[in-house]
Amino acid sequence: MSLTLPTPAPGIDEVLTPDAQKFLAELQRKFNPTRKKLLAARGERSKKSAGGEAFAFFPETQKVRDDDSWKVAATPADLQDRRVEITGPAEPKMVINALNSGARCFMADFEDSLSPRWDNLIDGQIVLSKAIRRELSFTSPEGKAYNLKDKTAVLLVRPRGWHLEERHATLDGEPMSGSLFDFGLYFFRNAAELLKRGSGPYFYLPKMEHYLEARLWNDVFTFAQEYCGVPHGSIRATCLIETLPGAYQMDEYLYELRDHSAGLNAGRWDYIFSAIKKTSFRKDLTLPDRGMITMTVPFMRAYTELLVKTCHRRGAHAMGGMSAFIPSRRDKEVNDRAMAQVEADKKREANDGFDGTWVAHPDLVPIATKQFDDVLGERPNQKEKMRSEVDVKASQISDLAIPGGKVSEAGFRMNVSVALQYIEAWYRGNGAVAIFNLMEDAATAEISRAQLWQWVHRGAKLDDGRVVDRAMYETIRDEELAKLGGREKGRFADAATLLDELVLSEEFGEFLTLPAYERLEKK
Repeated sequence: MSLTLPTPAPGIDEVLTPDAQKFLAELQRKFNPTRKKLLAARGERSKKSAGGEAFAFFPETQKVRDDDSWKVAATPADLQDRRVEITGPAEPKMVINALNSGARCFMADFEDSLSPRWDNLIDGQIVLSKAIRRELSFTSPEGKAYNLKDKTAVLLVRPRGWHLEERHATLDGEPMSGSLFDFGLYFFRNAAELLKRGSGPYFYLPKMEHYLEARLWNDVFTFAQEYCGVPHGSIRATCLIETLPGAYQMDEYLYELRDHSAGLNAGRWDYIFSAIKKTSFRKDLTLPDRGMITMTVPFMRAYTELLVKTCHRRGAHAMGGMSAFIPSRRDKEVNDRAMAQVEADKKREANDGFDGTWVAHPDLVPIATKQFDDVLGERPNQKEKMRSEVDVKASQISDLAIPGGKVSEAGFRMNVSVALQYIEAWYRGNGAVAIFNLMEDAATAEISRAQLWQWVHRGAKLDDGRVVDRAMYETIRDEELAKLGGREKGRFADAATLLDELVLSEEFGEFLTLPAYERLEKK
């Protein structure tokens, strides 16, 4: 039985050929039952945490962590130097600009920075296939032409996380896994071509919460390579450590994927969101303004230092976090201040032992590159920096206290405005949105709505002494909506409805993209 598909999108016959559909069906039937079991297990673990079970390293995998003998597979030649990676949605203009940016690598995103409309997903697959074959060009509505340079960044792709489904493609009455859909189509269409061109099918794996989820990916990779006649180990995947549970399982992720591993990445924004989500049961905890949760606060410092140590011990790349700043062409003072912060952030990462880092805008590539050039010189990476002095305890990862932290009205308003603007744009099909000189995606929007929920339900006190409550939220929401043009503009009415549900519900919603997806293509 083949997939059931909706009304065709442009290019659908090119992408979802009968052979491609057959491969997707094989993936779904073979691996979706395990995916569903693993997602159910997430809920059971969350209940245990709420019941008082402390976050900790797993006793059953102690042998994996203690064993010094194993390493991940050797890194392919074109992934040895990853000192700066740029990321963005799989859209034609973005893909061309990113590949031309001077960054060593580009992560094309089907997850947090791509609104999963059916046309976006199909077009994204076409765009990446054309880019690989150097057939991609784009002309803007203003008539500006974009073409690929002779030398371009190495391409990596991020499929959606295990929790997301693709409702446009169903099999046996069930929607496909979004992860398997994105991975399967890209791999099936491009793996052989990438290998022929001296590269390979390289991926980023998001939002995992357990090493068995990494094992599932490894099983998918092994099956896909055999099915398509691609040599075992051709796939390389970098795991994003962007959940609080994942920070306790870095060795395990690398071990499960050791034939296919390309390292770990400190996914800072989702990690902050996960820290709030996974401790949402704590009535004694409120985190300060989003801007105060920096990479130098104790719990963020602990997890990033552990990441570098773990990766280098296993011969894997340690990739730093995203700088989401978007340069300002209008305000030199804002721009200079932000660029100095980016420079300091990347200098810290390079000196800490990271092998590379992420940026969201081409203008940041030279700044980030210089900081890594100063440390790496001609070396492609610094895996020899073992960080043996690092000794992170389990409690340091989950202790979210931030000395001197505060909640301000300005921070509250920013969270409301960011969440409204992002959700509204996402509903209109845009998953990467420049707001207040930052590139916001689903991860950063999740932080904003999560903090609002935490502050409202835990009665956070503002720095002026006022206590946050529902009435304050509703007043500020209406004021910020008015600044944006009101509910009648675009899809702000829908955005406000969803934000109210997420902030005011007694239960903390797992992901904003789950209820948002049900309303995405509302006309």
